[in-house]
Amino acid sequence: MFLVLLSLLSSGLLTVASPVDLEVCPLGQFPCGNLSVCLAQPKHCNGQQDCPNGADEENCVDNSGWPHLFDAFMKTRAQEPKECMLDVYPEVCYCEGWKVNCNNKNLHHVPAVSSNVTALELNSNDLVSLHPDLFIRYRHLERLHLENNSIETISKRTFSGLFSLRKLFLSQNRISSLKTGLFTDLGSLEWLILDENRITSLRQKSFEGLKSLFFLSLLNNSVEQLPKTSLCLEMPRLNWLELEGNKISSLWSSSFKNCTSLTVLALRKNRISTIEDGTFSSMHQLIDLDLSINQILDLPPSLFHSLHNVRQLSMEEVEIPNISIRMFGFLSNLSHIYFKRFEYCSYSPNVRSCKPNTDGISSFENLLANIILRVFVWVVAFAICFGNVFVICLRSCVGSENEHHTMAIKSLCCADCLMGVYLFFIGAFDVKYCGEYNRHAHVWMESLSCQLIGSLALLSTEVSVMMLTYMTLEKYVCIVFPFHHYRAGRKRTLCSLTSIWALGFVLALAPFCDRHTFGNFYGRNGVCFPLHSDQAEKPGARCYSTGIFLGLNLLAFILIVFSYSSMFYSIQKTAKSARQTTFDLEVSVAKRFFFIVFTDAVCWIPIFLLKILSLLQVQITGTLILWVVIFILPINSALNPILYTITTSAFQERLRVCVRFQCMDNH
Repeated sequence: MFLVLLSLLSSGLLTVASPVDLEVCPLGQFPCGNLSVCLAQPKHCNGQQDCPNGADEENCVDNSGWPHLFDAFMKTRAQEPKECMLDVYPEVCYCEGWKVNCNNKNLHHVPAVSSNVTALELNSNDLVSLHPDLFIRYRHLERLHLENNSIETISKRTFSGLFSLRKLFLSQNRISSLKTGLFTDLGSLEWLILDENRITSLRQKSFEGLKSLFFLSLLNNSVEQLPKTSLCLEMPRLNWLELEGNKISSLWSSSFKNCTSLTVLALRKNRISTIEDGTFSSMHQLIDLDLSINQILDLPPSLFHSLHNVRQLSMEEVEIPNISIRMFGFLSNLSHIYFKRFEYCSYSPNVRSCKPNTDGISSFENLLANIILRVFVWVVAFAICFGNVFVICLRSCVGSENEHHTMAIKSLCCADCLMGVYLFFIGAFDVKYCGEYNRHAHVWMESLSCQLIGSLALLSTEVSVMMLTYMTLEKYVCIVFPFHHYRAGRKRTLCSLTSIWALGFVLALAPFCDRHTFGNFYGRNGVCFPLHSDQAEKPGARCYSTGIFLGLNLLAFILIVFSYSSMFYSIQKTAKSARQTTFDLEVSVAKRFFFIVFTDAVCWIPIFLLKILSLLQVQITGTLILWVVIFILPINSALNPILYTITTSAFQERLRVCVRFQCMDNH
């Protein structure tokens, strides 16, 4: 079985994953603009021009959105006069050209100004309601600011006659609804800003007449649902729709049916749990889509297939349990993507920039992100394998009076040696994918090689734990109950060791039997070890790993601590009753027992804590998990040969006798 496993893993090292042919460039690469040249993702914006046309140093800053909006609508107009051109305006206000500034003047009503005014600012006053025909005289008004007032009521005909109005700012008020026909006369309006109000619902007819509207912002309102009829039917030119910070729970395909001009759609920080397939099907011009910080339960696989022009896609804090490469395969112009998890980046391998660009375990370039661990994985692997193989050979050459104990020690060394083999394979695959890990990350974590390596680590861990427990209990019975008739014979020892290995194989291979229950049990991270639990993990897999680490292993640790404490107490009690001067012996035994328990504690207590914290959904960095897997988990595997063989007085005495007889034979 072990030889078959090694051959399968070796074949995995010699083959490179085949890319999925969804893009012009291979997986993990991006095109140099319109050229046929493809470059690896790490060369994007690295400060050096690698593309012949310099396209790799373009779009280094994610500036989609506001800059383009300002370029289109904030162009400098012809120079306006500094002196006031209006005949009528309040004395408390400031006039410049055809503009009037009445900000923060404690006004309770809209003041009278000349009819040729082009900009009227009434921010931070005490306006509560806006009456009908309030602005009907101002046919030249282009910009109206009513922000940070206490406006609750707006009459249906408040904005009548404002045929030239281009920008309307109504943010930071107490508006709860938009009446039908409210904006009927605003055919020239391009910006409508309704941020931080109390609007709870939107109706199609609420925006009737806004044929020129370009930018609609409803940031931080209380909108609970969008209309099932098309929101853009009355706003055919709508280019930017800002709905961040609302309470929207569902997106219907009909809500955006006619939004063919939309380039920016922000739905961040809502309560979206359901997105109907085809919701974005008509948004062929969309450039920026933000779905971050929502409660999305499931994404339709073809949801983004029509978004060929999208350059930025934000999915931060969104779990995507059904994620697949084909989900993002049609986003041919995508340059920036933002996920909750680094491993999701492997499903969009052609994007220039994917965040987060590391999970602490792996990075875009390497399977092992930390350069120190990339080196020490080989050092630790060599130390484990050398130490355990050395002890096996030494135990085979040097005879022992307790043959059964030697069998258990050799079996323990074999189990510990598998941990070294696991680390060797992790190091080897890190070398294989060096510089282009993200290109192969998805295939790697789903591969049989990753599953087998992970099962090898779990097999080593569990057999080692059970073997240590077995040896401890054997020693406990002999010391605490010296006159008991129980003594393990060869047959019983073989039976016990075989049972331990059989149980270890069952525990390690069980996740292969039911993919539906366990999911990708071992392929949750780049090092293929199932230590950390998260929300995306299947309940069956979470219960199984918890049962192993906080059930079996914790019980074994408690038994070992209890047994060694009882043994030390028994030895101390026996020594006192015999009235011998045994202080040095007690100190020696105490030191030995302390180091055995201490190494077990150093190895397992951090793992117990990590598992408990992950079950409590406490955020744990991948870097910490990687250090645990490379340094802490193998502690017992590296030290067991020393603690259970090389430092024991009986073995040292036996070794001296063998060396003495060997020298005598040579003479």
